Amino acid sequence: MGVPKSVSERVKELREQIHYHNYRYYVLNDPVISDYEYDMLVKELAELEQKYPELITPDSPTQRIGDEIVGGFPEVEHKVPMLSLENTYSKDELMEFDKRVRKEIGGEIDYVTELKIDGFAVSLVYRDGLFVQGSTRGNGLVGDDITTNLRTIRSIPLKLLSDEFRDIEVRGEVYMPKEVFAKLNRERERAGEPPFANPRNAAAGTVKQLNPKVVSDRRLDIFIHTVVNPPGCKSHYEALKIAQKVGFRVNPHMKLCKSLDEVIEYCDTWEPKRHDLEYEVDGMVIKVNSIDAQQKLGTTIKNPRWAVAYKFPAEQVTTKLEDIVLQVGRTGVITPVAVLTPVRLSGSTISRATLHNQDEIKRKDIRIGDTVFIEKGGEVIPEVVKVVPEKRTGKEKPFKMPEYCPACGSKLVQYEGEVAVRCENIRCPPQVRRRIEHFVSRNAMDIEGLGEKVVDQLVNAGLIEDVGDLYYLKKEELLQLERMAEKSATNLLNAIEKSKERDFARVIFAIGIRNVGIHAAKLLAQHFTSIDSLKNASFDELRQIPEIGPVIAQSVINFFKDKENLKVIGKLRKAGVRLEAAKPKIPAVERKLEGKTFVLTGTLKSFTREEAKEKIEILGGRVSSSVSKKTDYVVVGESPGSKYTKALELGVKTLNEDEFKKLLK
Repeated sequence: MGVPKSVSERVKELREQIHYHNYRYYVLNDPVISDYEYDMLVKELAELEQKYPELITPDSPTQRIGDEIVGGFPEVEHKVPMLSLENTYSKDELMEFDKRVRKEIGGEIDYVTELKIDGFAVSLVYRDGLFVQGSTRGNGLVGDDITTNLRTIRSIPLKLLSDEFRDIEVRGEVYMPKEVFAKLNRERERAGEPPFANPRNAAAGTVKQLNPKVVSDRRLDIFIHTVVNPPGCKSHYEALKIAQKVGFRVNPHMKLCKSLDEVIEYCDTWEPKRHDLEYEVDGMVIKVNSIDAQQKLGTTIKNPRWAVAYKFPAEQVTTKLEDIVLQVGRTGVITPVAVLTPVRLSGSTISRATLHNQDEIKRKDIRIGDTVFIEKGGEVIPEVVKVVPEKRTGKEKPFKMPEYCPACGSKLVQYEGEVAVRCENIRCPPQVRRRIEHFVSRNAMDIEGLGEKVVDQLVNAGLIEDVGDLYYLKKEELLQLERMAEKSATNLLNAIEKSKERDFARVIFAIGIRNVGIHAAKLLAQHFTSIDSLKNASFDELRQIPEIGPVIAQSVINFFKDKENLKVIGKLRKAGVRLEAAKPKIPAVERKLEGKTFVLTGTLKSFTREEAKEKIEILGGRVSSSVSKKTDYVVVGESPGSKYTKALELGVKTLNEDEFKKLLK
């Protein structure tokens, strides 16, 4: 028996009504029906879907909360990297940002100034107007697929209200309202559970829950702040207005500013008012409004050049500095750390704070036993701001950096022009531990079961001295470790064996070349096909790679000059770890765009910008965000921007869409 037409039409009508009322309630905060009337609509829809389950669709309002607990999160590769914002802490730094932008673009610049929500960054992808995927920022290139959990947030539309945006990616900040946070912590304390430190941590912990019902019960919310490559839009402000129109919740306190003076005035307006909001705000975000100008400014490895965060001054408290201890980092840098009498600050209990280096301690005249002001730098990392000399008793002790490493006894060194003091003993136990922890971490070789405690046991037992030794561990050796049973040892050895097949970019990141993050490692892996070709690369060859600057280039050179590093590479090679890039899936003769640089401008009819970029890269080419003399082709779609003009000025070859498609064939 089929579904009666009247029932199908009623189900469709109910869904459209509920989507609309969700938008009125959660996005516009302007409901037009009572809660009871809304509940009756949802109840009627649920009853019809229960009677006719073939009518259930993924975008139905009844499908927000799944019945099953998910078993972990698969990874999602971001087609456009989710970059973080460069932070500024003063008006002078904002003026420097404005100066750099105007120098590159020319003339006056419109900015959009928005509240910086202190939450958890996510990406939402829509296809044909339906919400199909939600993910975390992760490392900026790869995040976790948390679609099921994000579907529980009622301000995230499952279906867009109009066709102005259909195939689109938006990004936003998931947060926990202050009132919900306070209630959650009261419940946790009553249950004997530790309270969350702040709403941001609570939101982050919630969206990574494996049970969607828990996520739903915690009443998270979201503001959308970015539309990725918005079709047909010339400005960021226009894109956000359309985003709100099609169903997304956009923060109402954004302002289009015609000058930096307006930006600063708006920031000053919100600094004293931020505590009046029902959500946490830790600053303002300033973005260049013109999308053409954004594309011209481009990005660095970590940050967009067209946006900046202005952080409000952090809250400060006083406490006693009881001691100064030294930490040895992965690269041997010695960092002094203040041990404090525990104190509450910005929702967290602080017992330690960074002192950066001995020059900073001397400049601030910090002594053991001092009463000090501490704050969270950017409201994240605690640091000692200044001492209170009036409270000194005469028993305070000045700090002096020791001559020898506190961990291994090697003589410490400080090179001319550097503030950092280093231990250069590559066998120094803390360095060994930190390098191994980095090597096995998720973004590197991702060896499950090798946490800090197991690494400490392996190093202390003398079973490993470097990351290369991991691949020669035996089960009988592992069984000697505390709390290491037969099954755990087997699983760990299997995880180590599996890591040998990690892609070449991960290996470059994992071996710990100073200043080489995951993105830089990916760039190096694209240009050098093996560890040997990378080892033999000259400084000039490295500098020819876009986004690889002189610091990274010199770091690569220095790494491969070190005999100990070469010994580790030798161990990895002998163990069978992949030290070369995987061969392309298509024959080399088809990579006809090898070495060619493309720039895309305007709207293409046959491809999204991401699809065009993917096709170019499959054939060996690369896509840049700005036009230069080194650009080979500028692909010109409808309504091209300033990149087209610059291509004509520089004499760079331009392709219309038909010519581009012909080249791809």
